[in-house]
Amino acid sequence: MTDNLSTWWEALELLEKIYWGIAIPFTLFFFLQMLLTFFGGDIPDDAGADADVEGDGGIGFQFFTLKNMVAFFTIFSWTGIACLDSGLSNGVSIAVSLIAGLAMMFLMGFIFYYLSKANESGTLKMKNAIGVVGEVYMEVKANRGNIGKVQVKVQNSLRTLEAITDDEIDLKPGKVITVKNIANDNLLIITTNKIN
Repeated sequence: MTDNLSTWWEALELLEKIYWGIAIPFTLFFFLQMLLTFFGGDIPDDAGADADVEGDGGIGFQFFTLKNMVAFFTIFSWTGIACLDSGLSNGVSIAVSLIAGLAMMFLMGFIFYYLSKANESGTLKMKNAIGVVGEVYMEVKANRGNIGKVQVKVQNSLRTLEAITDDEIDLKPGKVITVKNIANDNLLIITTNKIN
């Protein structure tokens, strides 16, 4: 078998050897990366040259990342091999494989961008609770006398969150309230008054 492999390798032209030399390790790494991504682990991504970090939006679309580069070289090499096997010239094979590799980079970038957005949309943003009407779950004492609990529907999900009030009366369980503001990024300030 080693003789057959050696004979096959020697019969290849230089460009074919380059493509095969890229295809084998990058394909293995590509499948490992996909397995880790979809089954719990993940290969850390370098933030990328064009990572767009915004105040509250997180990281935007990333083009130059480890995942995208692995995808590029995997598709680039296999497309090049297919083009040469089809009898296309070296120049055309290189051009087609570059286009295919870049297209795969864009595709991978969009896939991971939208996956991160989907994950981000499930994360509770407390500011989305401001103005929401809810109900007292555990008593909230007047003038910030304690930290009670309320149930409010935030981001299409019913949540039980900690709350305080500036109202002059204790708010008993079942009392309808409105979220007025947020304290310390995670504590609702509620009132029985409607907020306009």
